[in-house]
Amino acid sequence: MSFCLMALGARELSGDIPVFQTLFFRSAIGLILISLLILLLDKKQVFRSERVALHTFRNTFHFFGQYGWFVGIGLLPLAEVFALEFTVPIWTAIIAALFLREKITPRKAVSISLGALGVVVIVRPGVEIVDAASLIVLGAAICYAVSYTATKSLSSSESPLTILFYMCLVQLPVSFFLSMSVWTWPAGIQWLWLVVIGVTALSAHFCLVKAMRYAEVTTVITLDFLRLPLIGVLGVLLYNEAFELYLLIGGVLMLFGNWVNFSRLTTKVDNR
Repeated sequence: MSFCLMALGARELSGDIPVFQTLFFRSAIGLILISLLILLLDKKQVFRSERVALHTFRNTFHFFGQYGWFVGIGLLPLAEVFALEFTVPIWTAIIAALFLREKITPRKAVSISLGALGVVVIVRPGVEIVDAASLIVLGAAICYAVSYTATKSLSSSESPLTILFYMCLVQLPVSFFLSMSVWTWPAGIQWLWLVVIGVTALSAHFCLVKAMRYAEVTTVITLDFLRLPLIGVLGVLLYNEAFELYLLIGGVLMLFGNWVNFSRLTTKVDNR
């Protein structure tokens, strides 16, 4: 839900506020909120980290992944952006297998394959999908996969608050520097959408980090397929994007893929 709300904010600001500037305000609002929360909880120790290099690595890829995602939202239908983004589990599974030694089990492979099939059904890729906007979103998906794999590694030793704090801290100066040449002051309701983006970015990543403490990164990202049907419906209701039966069929395939994952997790719990 957080990612869907963030996408709506990005769509509302698209064409009016430059993407780099949106990312700057996202980081600035997030940094203020997460710092206040840490101080209110009296957990000043989470400001420190022994893994600053990995935080920087993670957030470099996440920043450019986020940039590609925001650009795509302004150029493509919402459901198509999310569908292309959901090649992330495929890239994540490969990267996690190489660097985190997570096994690609037959059940996990089936789950990822069903999710990917759902994407293909919804997008129905042809020659027309191979355009600059689609390639940008696919590039963003690869950046996200690297970022999520690094997040899984960080979640084993770092507090979610620490990960969120460094996410905002690292990305803030980069986005500010890149936005200087195209700066436009927001006005009116644009401030509201910037706040929505800042808040939902924190809540989305907090949920991701917490989830990765209890499950493998590929499992968490595969579950994320469920937001594709939701954003498709929102695109239909709010932006008059075409409603197609393929959206429902693809959503069912993704839901079944998630059920395969859940049945594996439930079996593990029952066996304990």
